[in-house]
Amino acid sequence: MPRDNMASLIQRVARQARITFRSPAGPAFGENLHRLQQLLDEVRAEDLHLAPRGPSAAAAAAGGGPPWAGVVPPVSYMHICETESFSMGVFLLRSGACIPLHDHPGMNGMLKVLYGTLRIACMDTLPAGAAAAPPPPAAGGGPCLRALFRSRQHYTPASPPCLLSPHTDNLHQIDAVDGPAAFLDILAPPYDPQHGRDCHYYRLLEGPPAGAEPPALPREVWLVETPQAADFWCGGEPYPGPRVCL
Repeated sequence: MPRDNMASLIQRVARQARITFRSPAGPAFGENLHRLQQLLDEVRAEDLHLAPRGPSAAAAAAGGGPPWAGVVPPVSYMHICETESFSMGVFLLRSGACIPLHDHPGMNGMLKVLYGTLRIACMDTLPAGAAAAPPPPAAGGGPCLRALFRSRQHYTPASPPCLLSPHTDNLHQIDAVDGPAAFLDILAPPYDPQHGRDCHYYRLLEGPPAGAEPPALPREVWLVETPQAADFWCGGEPYPGPRVCL
């Protein structure tokens, strides 16, 4: 049997990620990215030996809030592999958990839901000076920036991967909806504060609502940079799936 047919699906995803992000400015990048997207779309929770877990949405609601609050991390991360050009792992969100609005400076990213439902809000930063009006006052006053709020969509295991680039959908917020959820995450290159790729958190600045319905998207918004929220932190868990060798 050919070696590629013997390799696990997650091994083939990792190999393709290495090929794709080795030369993100090369002429074959678009074709390689498409191939990676196709492979990632095939991945299911059982391929990584994962199964849904954690409290149900009903249990969380019955207690007046998430039962994990203040006790265990709302989000856990399973590291799979990392090279200089990309990192890959699984994020597990407990019911009601949220990964706050954050950025990925100069990075590409791909997210594939393995179980549960995620609501993902995606935004682009706009060039300095693009604002037509000054920002509303921000309590706690961090730096403000103008952004384009592009989309807010629900993703399930049946959805294609959610993609981000250095310039498109680079800021996003991820919420677990109606129960726990998990997603496979690829970032290229990995976060590295020493090379200007640190994670920054933001809060949406909104004026008084114009009506009962949320404003239509896309729309321009103001964001204010904030410290990491006190109720958000990420724990670590061992990865139980097939071994990845690069």
